[in-house]
Amino acid sequence: MPVAMELSRIIISEINSEQVIHLKEIDGDRMFPILIGIFEATSIHRRVKHDEAPRPLTHDLLVSTVEAMGGEFQDVIISELKNHTYYAVLRVRHEGELIEIDARPSDAIAVAVTCDPVLPIYVSEDVLNDVIGGGGM
Repeated sequence: MPVAMELSRIIISEINSEQVIHLKEIDGDRMFPILIGIFEATSIHRRVKHDEAPRPLTHDLLVSTVEAMGGEFQDVIISELKNHTYYAVLRVRHEGELIEIDARPSDAIAVAVTCDPVLPIYVSEDVLNDVIGGGGM
């Protein structure tokens, strides 16, 4: 059963190419970092700070497109960790069907914070066990 998590921290560094976001368990103490790119980190940071861009950015475009086509974003699930790479799915409900769209966790989280209201973020128990139990980062 996936575990409900929330974005707890964004670390943007001008001297490193990799940025860091931290996810924290909503009803617990588990937390872990995910390394992401500067574009995704900036997009997430802008949304969290409610800093609107004058024109739609990539994640805005994706959300607008799905909604214009009658889809409704449901949630994000970080589903796997393979070879130190996280895998996620964006789940969209369209015409009664639940569609899972493969996504990088950074993009999925950027979409999650772009949606209004913000989408729930879940992490599979297997991923948490790998990461926090010593098998991951």
